Amino acid sequence: MATLKVNITEAVTLNGSNYGAKNALSISGINGVDKRIVSVLHSAKQQIYAGGSVVAQGTYISANVKYIRITNLHASRFVVLHFEGSSHYSQHKLEAGKSFILGTPVGFDNHADLDSFSSETITKIDAKADTGTVDLEIYVATA
Repeated sequence: MATLKVNITEAVTLNGSNYGAKNALSISGINGVDKRIVSVLHSAKQQIYAGGSVVAQGTYISANVKYIRITNLHASRFVVLHFEGSSHYSQHKLEAGKSFILGTPVGFDNHADLDSFSSETITKIDAKADTGTVDLEIYVATA
């Protein structure tokens, strides 16, 4: 088993004052890492992640997923990410050059009211590019 170390650093100086920040996270118990680049088309949605009970290419045992990062490698185009559970879904615009990070696919809800939170597991992530093909880097670490 290994430990995944994730470091996030923001660096900015405004009017001579430093407003940067550093955050570090260590995730222990990592037994597998899948890092791949997927070319996402604009003509149709494309599945980039599946959660389930059996491992296959692009499919992971949901209970074992410890970290997911999706990075848009394009210089100007965005993608829409569609997250889906058994009865919940949401969509997120991922702009050029930016990343979306999930610590786990568990704990997903689409209720508008925080007091009505009902946790589900993300079973599928689809992506669709804005106007042309966009490369996404998919990084999944599992126990």
